[in-house]
Amino acid sequence: MKKTIYLSSIIAILSSCTAKKVATAPEVIPKTEIKPVDVKAPVANSAFYSAINKPATFSQVKINSRINFDMGAYVPTADATFYIENGQKVWMNLSAAFINVARGIATPNGMKGYEKLGRNYIESDFAYLNKLLNVNFLHYNSFQNLLLGKTFVPVNDNDFVLTKNAQGYQLNSTKTQKVTADGKDAEYAVKLQYTPDFDLSSVFLKDKNSTDNLEVLYSNWSEMNGHRFPRNVKIIIKGKKSGQILIENTKFGFDKMETPYSVPENYTKKEIR
Repeated sequence: MKKTIYLSSIIAILSSCTAKKVATAPEVIPKTEIKPVDVKAPVANSAFYSAINKPATFSQVKINSRINFDMGAYVPTADATFYIENGQKVWMNLSAAFINVARGIATPNGMKGYEKLGRNYIESDFAYLNKLLNVNFLHYNSFQNLLLGKTFVPVNDNDFVLTKNAQGYQLNSTKTQKVTADGKDAEYAVKLQYTPDFDLSSVFLKDKNSTDNLEVLYSNWSEMNGHRFPRNVKIIIKGKKSGQILIENTKFGFDKMETPYSVPENYTKKEIR
């Protein structure tokens, strides 16, 4: 288990999770605190959707992070470097005790990763992620948005209701979203919470036909070089593969850097199931 935990962790980070099942629903806001946005003010609603769907405008960003894994086996806290070329690639290098242990890269064509302890590597496309999450919207751009705390699920004023509450703004899907994966139909509901400044604070997806949930939490937002980033990202997973991934972003830079990636010789390809 220990030999492959870092590979599993790379898959988890590059896909936001290794299973579609997540626990702990977000705190329920008392009804007395929820105030519907004035439906007679379409300009206000339009401004909200424009703000939360605004694409990233940086060319590239380097993020140094500390990552804590709770994936069913002991894994020491890891140091990670994320390098994101906007719309092009997400490169990640993972180390523990100053030793490089894993590396991964995601592009619009899919994702790759390898880990040194077990001498394994993986290759996959984004259909794998949609299959795991029973959704149909995950692709490179939505994955990049997930890491950066930007809205990564499709939202619009036809399928969602917008309300104000003590925390800022909340979006609830008005109907379950139907998705077919491997010939099986699935439906899920979506809830998103934003701060008064339109920063994303939580995303919650619930499977209609089970108690399985997916939750991603963002906090401690900061402005860097004219762009806003979350310093803390928490991914909660529960199901056949349960656990949590906590990412603490400690440093940001905006210079170009080299992002080498090649699988060393004599590594074994891991089949993703």
